[in-house]
Amino acid sequence: MQTNEFIAHFDSYVMGTYNRLPLVLVRGEGARVWDRDGNEYLDFLAGIAVCSLGHCHPRVVDSIQKQAERLNHVSNIFYNEPQAGLAQLLVDNSFADKAFFCNSGAEANEAAIKLARRYAYENKPGQSPEIITMKNSFHGRTLTTVTATGQEKFQVGFEPLPPGFCYVQYDDLADLEGAITEQTCAVMVEPIQGEGGVRVPDSGYLQGLRTICDDHDLLLILDEVQVGVGRTGSLFAYEESGITPDIVTLAKALGNGFPVGAMLATDRVASVFVPGTHASTFGGNPLAMAAGIAVIKSILNDGVLENCRNVGIYFREQLCGLAAKHSIIEEVRGKGLMIGVEISSDGNGIVKSAMKKGLLLNCAGGNVLRFVPPLIITEKDVDEAIQILDEVMGDV
Repeated sequence: MQTNEFIAHFDSYVMGTYNRLPLVLVRGEGARVWDRDGNEYLDFLAGIAVCSLGHCHPRVVDSIQKQAERLNHVSNIFYNEPQAGLAQLLVDNSFADKAFFCNSGAEANEAAIKLARRYAYENKPGQSPEIITMKNSFHGRTLTTVTATGQEKFQVGFEPLPPGFCYVQYDDLADLEGAITEQTCAVMVEPIQGEGGVRVPDSGYLQGLRTICDDHDLLLILDEVQVGVGRTGSLFAYEESGITPDIVTLAKALGNGFPVGAMLATDRVASVFVPGTHASTFGGNPLAMAAGIAVIKSILNDGVLENCRNVGIYFREQLCGLAAKHSIIEEVRGKGLMIGVEISSDGNGIVKSAMKKGLLLNCAGGNVLRFVPPLIITEKDVDEAIQILDEVMGDV
């Protein structure tokens, strides 16, 4: 079956919920993937910030294989050893006291929303709890998390949306403070907006959020689904601001491709979740936990964070060099290896042209080229990507 025939075969059975690029990927190793025709690609998308250790990382593969031979799944009405192991790793290396495990970023954010509302129910009786989120944010595709998402385009056609959310401008503390009412119970925010166009706030923004939440007795929820687990050069993005959140959500890179999500919280907040308040059939299953353990240990012990910081600086410098050469580039921004390049036209044409030349990336917010490569990439990989981008932009 030829590739175009396979794509037609695929589309005849799978719902069309994605604008898929005409590429059938069959194998990956490190920062590279191969299609069914044998063509090689430098992957600077990494499953959208998922494969942070690269494709088929040996430690992750070995951990999953060994666990698969031992125990795949048990109900959460029993204890299992890998779940305790990953929970301890996350707690010992964060602000948190407790972890809850699920299967995706949307589920992690759903759990955070439920925890915040339950906390308000227990501590502020009679309140109709409302959560403030940011315009241009993205928190997931479930009905509740798509409502928390501050982008109307994701909500159209799914009304009536659940009540209990309002939206303010990102990186605008005054707008946030003006929106707080007696019903407000929490503020939910991405430390860097991903789907909103790789938006990096001012250096004092998270500190300001923490102060406002403390002044008004509100919970601070950080959605680190895309920015967490090493992406910005530290294990958690919040660490760079020096604050302590009340709740943090994780997914994507936590399993390096194996589906896993997590919500972390302090004891003060986590204590309102008791048997019956929340659950997940597959959350915390031994296979996912084995993957997560391997990921966290590799990131902490194998020089991954240092590489992310160093290569991230080098990559941004090279992109700024491209900006000086190509007027289509309006801004280069980001932290670590989460980088956005805002351009003066629609970015999808550049994405397709780069793919044809062997570089995978995508477009966020319509005109922002988003680079979230594996955190193990080298300066040589960056040079190769820059050369391709230079050729593509020259053609434009």
